[in-house]
Amino acid sequence: MMESDVNQVSCTCGSVTLKLTGKAIACLSCYCDDCQAGARQIETLPGAGKVTRDGGGTEYVMYRNDRMEVGQGAPHLTDYKLRDDSATSRMVASCCNSPMYLNFSDSRHWVSLYRARFEDDAPPLDVRMCTKFASEEVVIPDDVPSVSSYSLKFMGKLLMSRVAMAFGR
Repeated sequence: MMESDVNQVSCTCGSVTLKLTGKAIACLSCYCDDCQAGARQIETLPGAGKVTRDGGGTEYVMYRNDRMEVGQGAPHLTDYKLRDDSATSRMVASCCNSPMYLNFSDSRHWVSLYRARFEDDAPPLDVRMCTKFASEEVVIPDDVPSVSSYSLKFMGKLLMSRVAMAFGR
């Protein structure tokens, strides 16, 4: 299934579903300190399992926030923050402690869904970002481009998705 065909993802037990429309903005693995700390926070929850891959990268599929809605199970969604004043909430399905997505309370126009929610239908990775935060002993795979901070191509995709959103496309 191609990423533009995906219309629903769910938590491990199926109690929480997310409805998606349109095509994903990007699929990435982030190695930044906050993504690594957030993954460790979630991994301590009973039954949550491993969140990171490839030595600390957290994989996301990014959608415009107007193209994702909670289909069912909203009461099961619990937000986790690294700091009380953080704009980033890591939304976890409390029924089975499945990480679902990152939500932002600031002006960001996207949500970052945990790629594992797509199971076998996950789109391929586009890039590994913020690799400067990976520990020295980690060997980062070379199957996709890796950048030490943010990819110019990725930033362009974000900008284009914002423009499309502003014009109702």
